[in-house]
Amino acid sequence: MLSEQVHAHLRDAIMRGDHGPGDALRPQDLAKAQGVSLAVVREALVRLVGEGLADRLPNRGFAVPAFSDQRWQETAEARRTIEPVVLRMSVERGDVDWEARVRAAHHRLARTPAYVPEEGEHYSGAWSDAHRVFHRTLLEGCGNPVLLQTFDRLWTAGELARRWSARRRPDRDAVGEHRRLEVAAPARDADTAAEMLARHLDMTAAALTECAHHEPVQET
Repeated sequence: MLSEQVHAHLRDAIMRGDHGPGDALRPQDLAKAQGVSLAVVREALVRLVGEGLADRLPNRGFAVPAFSDQRWQETAEARRTIEPVVLRMSVERGDVDWEARVRAAHHRLARTPAYVPEEGEHYSGAWSDAHRVFHRTLLEGCGNPVLLQTFDRLWTAGELARRWSARRRPDRDAVGEHRRLEVAAPARDADTAAEMLARHLDMTAAALTECAHHEPVQET
């Protein structure tokens, strides 16, 4: 569908940083640029609002979410509350196939470059997708689709801020953090896995706080 294409285009543009925090998303301008009707653009923007990638402002149309410390900390708090609990369930319930999927997802993540020249200072699209798949696979052993849908919603809501924060902590050992999670979960060490995931999410929250209070640091 045309609306799907426009939605995907706008989503990618926001994720790449083509539209910065707080930037207006004017339906008329977007419709003209895409060569589509205003109704198609509005439908795509409403979907982005539902995903947490755009705000609908009273009497002012749509905009990229402003970089609010409170906004992203609330999302981070929700993730820190829910995901370690779901990971414990995954460790307890996951079967051998789940173990294999966790290792495969980590292998893909570890082998995917986080940055590529043509995508500039932001995380690459391929790495971001591999990152999401790894974190979701860790939780899939829980066997509860409602909890996994909650993860999907929170992930999308926080993904934009997480990408923005990438420029604040270039020395963070994310590779080591993911590797330790990949080892602990299939080893059925629920306590260690949950603790590591909570710490991993805490570090992301700290990076978002820094990014909300300071100008982004450009990679060199």
